[in-house]
Amino acid sequence: MKETHPSILGRRAFGGLAAGVGLALALSACGGGSDPLGSAPATSGSGSGSALVIGSADFPESQIIAEVYAGALNAAGVTASTKPNIGSREVYFKAVQDGSVDVIPDYSGNLLLHVNKEATEVSAEDIYNALPAKLPEGLAVLEASKAEDKDAMVVTKATAEKYQLKSIEDLAKVCSELVVGAPATFAERAYGLPGLKKNYGCEPKKLEPFSDGGGPITVKALLGDQVQVADIYTTTPAIADNDLVVLDDPKNNFIAQQVLPLYNKAKMTDKAKEALNSVSKILTTEDLINLNRAVSGTQKQNPKDAAAAWLKDKGLVK
Repeated sequence: MKETHPSILGRRAFGGLAAGVGLALALSACGGGSDPLGSAPATSGSGSGSALVIGSADFPESQIIAEVYAGALNAAGVTASTKPNIGSREVYFKAVQDGSVDVIPDYSGNLLLHVNKEATEVSAEDIYNALPAKLPEGLAVLEASKAEDKDAMVVTKATAEKYQLKSIEDLAKVCSELVVGAPATFAERAYGLPGLKKNYGCEPKKLEPFSDGGGPITVKALLGDQVQVADIYTTTPAIADNDLVVLDDPKNNFIAQQVLPLYNKAKMTDKAKEALNSVSKILTTEDLINLNRAVSGTQKQNPKDAAAAWLKDKGLVK
């Protein structure tokens, strides 16, 4: 998901608008494309006849999940191919609508905000329950997984111990003493500084803007105490790798972002639904962290190989 893990965009930007840098820049660049699939060849499966085409956004985590979906479908006897790197939510949503792709992994909270900009739901259950009525005719979602990739307020273990921090509520008590590292847009985003102030009364000493969307520059600044709190995505491997602490968010400032399949009803069969739901039943946030580490870390696996290894390990393919 990011700059070490460039899945930052698309899943979180409201209304499908992407904002970020590095490997993720292509997302926003694709926002106005008229032919999002023209340059994205299928990479797995036969793609012939009534085969399902599984799309992905333009960041590794989305590509990995698309390959997981395709692998599970093929293992269940449903021919599936993948179309990676389609672009931002604005672009790939239209591709699902027009049938250019049949299925794409998405994130529940931002998907709801894309189809209903006035949505106020914040919990996983409420967001999932609200989606069906707001999706355009012909589109639907399958079961949501436990896996989430969302913003989080992250501190070092030393900072957590110094200030006795376990939640953003705890953070609010010392917020004025601490510098927050986040994208510059965090100053205006509803879940950024305005949300922290509204929901927790947390007004930091300063916002230190970083353009890598919670990537290595942000992490380095946090570890070096240049900032004491950072906005980092929950599936970033650097959190576990550096023993960082994710602060609880009891008031749901950062709304739920469960991974789930968005699909076009035209070619979807019960057999295909069952195969995709089997993935959602077992996919966890920890799985995403490990898959992202395999692809964007030192292993440098390609998404298809990482997905195949995960499917085999979970017993979804023989």
